Amino acid sequence: MPPRSTRPADKLDDDDYPAYTTGRAAEMLGTTPAFLRALGEHRLITPLRSEAGHRRYTRHQLRLAARARQLVDTGTHIEAACRIINLEDQLEQAQRINEQLHTRNTTP
Repeated sequence: MPPRSTRPADKLDDDDYPAYTTGRAAEMLGTTPAFLRALGEHRLITPLRSEAGHRRYTRHQLRLAARARQLVDTGTHIEAACRIINLEDQLEQAQRINEQLHTRNTTP
């Protein structure tokens, strides 16, 4: 059996690979392409562009969009939802960095 590669076996396994068109992403989220464009306007997600200029979304971006949809569906204004998600993301990153620093400082 050949050795396994260190890169993803399939680009679709890569959270940051822009695999999903606007239509497919909207369908998966149960929303509209306009909602996804609005998330871009509020700088929550910035889809990559295909060579033809079409928007392409990653799995990570779809998770953010799904979270935004949850907030909007419960009555949160889209601009506030995007801000909340950005703050949650910043907090998660800060906690990760804090944990890494803590681990480094406690390891002999």
